[in-house]
Amino acid sequence: MTPQELMRRRAAPLRLVIFDCDGVLVDSEPVANRVVARDLAELGWVMTPELANDTFLGMTLTDMQPVIEARLGRAVPEGWKQGLMRRLVEAMAIEARAIPGAVEALHGVRALGLPWRIASNSSHEEMRVKFRCIGIATLVEGRVHSHRDVGRGKPAPDLFLATAAAEGVAPADCVVIEDSLTGARAAAAAGMDCLGYAPHADGAALRAVGAVPFGSMFDVPALVALGRGGVA
Repeated sequence: MTPQELMRRRAAPLRLVIFDCDGVLVDSEPVANRVVARDLAELGWVMTPELANDTFLGMTLTDMQPVIEARLGRAVPEGWKQGLMRRLVEAMAIEARAIPGAVEALHGVRALGLPWRIASNSSHEEMRVKFRCIGIATLVEGRVHSHRDVGRGKPAPDLFLATAAAEGVAPADCVVIEDSLTGARAAAAAGMDCLGYAPHADGAALRAVGAVPFGSMFDVPALVALGRGGVA
């Protein structure tokens, strides 16, 4: 199925677009992977940014901790999570960049008269500095949801369900824009269609967990227009 077919075949008209943050709106993952790799190397797990990406993409720090402790064979130091969060926020405040087409996608969806929100496994503190760094802090105000707002982050459906509830729409009325398997699984668990952003691959891994891949954020407004019965 193509992304155009997914949107045309929707059982219910589209009423809300939910964007992930990292890797979809903000090109923050290279920054985060570098910070995490350096941090873990200091703990004794020699790691490259590429391995950090493969191991932890889409995970919260809370979910990362038991994986790290299992690999190290010991508990991480007291305050580790808070320290890593501080280092991530400091780096994102100056190094975050927008994904090509992401800001245009937000404006384009709004121009269609469709509500949109952001739902991320990042903290509000981290997202705040990212959005400020790429110049959209005012645009996203009041539309941002973090895993810390709910009991469980992705891949559980809680975050996406809470985001839909905040807009007053049913899960079936939403489409999620995601780039990670963790996020795509969360969308499937929430009963939401998922467009899987895969600019550098064929998207086979995303397709395997229920997402329909697409390659450019510039395409998002035309795709969602199909879901609401508009003309792309």
